[in-house]
Amino acid sequence: MSGAEKRFVEEAFASNYIAPVGPMVDAFEREFAAKVGLPHAVALSSGTAALHLMMRHLGVGPGDCVLCSTLTFVASITPAVQMGATPVFIDSDEATWNMDPALLAEALADLKRKGKRAKAVVAVDLYGQCCDHDRIREACRAHDVPVIEDAAEALGATYKNQPAGHGGVAAIYSFNGNKILTTSGGGMLASADEKVISQARFLATQARDPAAHYEHSQLGYNYRLSNVLAAIGRGQLTQLDSYVSKRRKIFEWYTARLGALPGVAFMPEAPYGRANRWLTVMTLDPAQTAATPEKIRLALEAENIEARPVWKPMHEQPVFRGGAIYGGPVAAKLFRNGICLPSGSALTENDVDRISGIVRKALARG
Repeated sequence: MSGAEKRFVEEAFASNYIAPVGPMVDAFEREFAAKVGLPHAVALSSGTAALHLMMRHLGVGPGDCVLCSTLTFVASITPAVQMGATPVFIDSDEATWNMDPALLAEALADLKRKGKRAKAVVAVDLYGQCCDHDRIREACRAHDVPVIEDAAEALGATYKNQPAGHGGVAAIYSFNGNKILTTSGGGMLASADEKVISQARFLATQARDPAAHYEHSQLGYNYRLSNVLAAIGRGQLTQLDSYVSKRRKIFEWYTARLGALPGVAFMPEAPYGRANRWLTVMTLDPAQTAATPEKIRLALEAENIEARPVWKPMHEQPVFRGGAIYGGPVAAKLFRNGICLPSGSALTENDVDRISGIVRKALARG
């Protein structure tokens, strides 16, 4: 929290709007849409809810295939599976760690040859870095498949000088407690297509038809963000640029202290954009160091410092065992060799010094 949130929360309480409706929700949607450069946005209870509403909008169901980055959090694909679709996972490329456009094109062509319906592609902007969305859209246009940009981790990043979120028919964002902008829990769906957002807003409010009484011709969901949480979001949004600058500075502190050590590397930044460095992610080359990510994690844990492994690829998850995967070795290697270092915006340079010292000792022990 920056402190800017308090004024908006006090305004929310003063207005007596506490439910998932109210002036803070309306203002947050307007201000967020302006920030990301998309004209329409709807505030929701989570980024997962936003993805679910997009699956509903696209008519995803049994018999359909939805293609998704394999190196991601499970919520990127669960809404599609819950709608009855079959997941198809795409490996990362080495240069960006994001969805490999060449493998995506191969998968789409293969599915077409097999007579399977590719209903959507979920392109995940991993760890705050945008996919190569031009190449992904090009591959999808050839098969008339819509792209949803999962920008849950990438708010504040850019792709070819545009804010993250312009890579598909709609973009989803997360305001979970660990994201660069948080409302404790929440999300946003944004799009240039007003129909996408108006339908999402309708469905997210229990699909209530216009009437003085409660009239329902469709089934909907209770997915709207509360007025109080939207107030927190407005305060956070005023600080987004400074949060991104701080995360990038934290990345620089880590690379200055650890980047020259044998076997140590960090997530590369794609030349087409600017990452928000949501998390600083380090990799270890087992050919150059006996230390492992798990040894590093445990050394930090012993000092009450939390670190996490890189996302376990979806094609290696038990729940998706036997599912389709195009490629796979790149994501699998990143999972084996990667570790997410503490990256919160409140970290100081002294904190990074302390963390880096523990990492250096663990590396020396091997």
